[in-house]
Amino acid sequence: MSPLGALLLPAEPSLTDSKERLSMAGTLFRTKSIERLMNDGAATGEGALKRTLGPGALIALGIGAIIGAGLFVRTAAAIADRAGPSVTLAFLVAGLGCTFAGLCYAEFASMIPVAGSAYTYSYATMGELMAWIIGWDLVLEYAVGAATVAIAWSEYLNNVFGFFGVSMPWRLWHSPFQTMPGTGLGDVAAVHGIINIPAIVILFLLTLLLIRGTRESAFVNNLIVITKVTIVLMVIVIGWGFINPANHTPLIPVATTYVTPEGVTHNYGGIMGILGAAGVVFFAFIGFDAVSTTAQEAKNPQRDMPIGILGSLAICTVLYVLFAYVLSGVATVEDFRSTGREASVAFAISKYMTGYAWLAKFVTVAILAGFSSVILVMLLGQSRVFYSMSRDGLVPKIFAETHPVYRTPYKSNMLFFVLTALFAGFIPGDIVGEMTSIGTLFAFILVCAGVWMLRVQRPELKRGFRVPAVPVVSTLGIVVCGAMIYGLGWTNWLRLLAWLAIGLVLYFAYGKKHSLLAKG
Repeated sequence: MSPLGALLLPAEPSLTDSKERLSMAGTLFRTKSIERLMNDGAATGEGALKRTLGPGALIALGIGAIIGAGLFVRTAAAIADRAGPSVTLAFLVAGLGCTFAGLCYAEFASMIPVAGSAYTYSYATMGELMAWIIGWDLVLEYAVGAATVAIAWSEYLNNVFGFFGVSMPWRLWHSPFQTMPGTGLGDVAAVHGIINIPAIVILFLLTLLLIRGTRESAFVNNLIVITKVTIVLMVIVIGWGFINPANHTPLIPVATTYVTPEGVTHNYGGIMGILGAAGVVFFAFIGFDAVSTTAQEAKNPQRDMPIGILGSLAICTVLYVLFAYVLSGVATVEDFRSTGREASVAFAISKYMTGYAWLAKFVTVAILAGFSSVILVMLLGQSRVFYSMSRDGLVPKIFAETHPVYRTPYKSNMLFFVLTALFAGFIPGDIVGEMTSIGTLFAFILVCAGVWMLRVQRPELKRGFRVPAVPVVSTLGIVVCGAMIYGLGWTNWLRLLAWLAIGLVLYFAYGKKHSLLAKG
């Protein structure tokens, strides 16, 4: 054991003891043995999840969760506010951080093929309290994230309606906290939002699809993935011929500052601009870890989970870099700072790619489809995390009850529909958007640390995939993700702490008392 490992990990009389262990800190840090986790994952019959997913379906699930709002929305913001044409380098930095975390996820998923993702991994390495914290934190990534994307889905649906000369009443697709200013002519007053109906509708439809079955959900997701990847490739291939080399000169702008129309100052250009842009486009990578939540539904998890996680991450990183290179080369930075900031891809096509107005409409439809698949996978991931927590007794057993025919956690799906619908229907998307990112980064840090810890605790365990150069890779993952958390600012730190405080109240009020591990 390394000196640092000795500081991180408590000494144990036997690392191969398969019984439940209590740490020096007491029952709050009791860990669940790997053997018990494997037994839970191998369970069949009533209450068990159905194994229907192969490597292709898992890669498609990952791509479905990754390509969406981040690529189509946040890329333009990163170009305008932070990096200019060096946004391609920002995608590489963000992808590097996700690669470190993805390698750690792949080892855990091949070794502990059980639903629950980072929650399950933390339970085996850091103890029950930390497992609860990360499980509660994942609500930010999946449930709140799904609500955020549903709000964006609603906005783009209205754009599609515009193709046919139809427009939804403004107040029926905005929250009560949003106001559309009046015209100032005296006869048109400001309009206040009431409820975001389209966002609630899409959440409900996708929840019903998840209840119907994971295989059916994966089939629909595959169709959506094919559609939006095709559109992304079309933009790259067609747009390549419209790149203006002047827009890429210099590739890394001279370091300065940029003040947005809202008065927010950002570092623009140089190294700080690239790092800041990496934090912005990180949202584009959120979702690959959702693959690990379906481990109990994979046909051959030891082989298929690493393929699904790393395969989807690699494909998306390549597409992101090429897409960002084309987008930043077709339109100027000033375009993205003004009229081209919203619906940026369609704007760039319409203004600069002569003869391809039809492609702008296809891109808008692809964005709508892309958002749908992101919501689908986020809802899937959230229900599987609480399925595992319920099986451990940390949340009520209703979250683990499966449908008698479809064998999906249908009650959990419906409860999370209510939660996400409340966020999507009544709260503006910008309030919860960055909370999704910080929750994900926190989960990545714990997974990177957990792989290192378990290498020391249980070196003899069979691993279908091994992260190379541990602890170097896991440490780099912690550092890069921690740097991005730092870049999100103190307001998001406070929001994360407040959310975790609520979770701790729930744990001590219910989870600690009902833990099956505590009952032996």
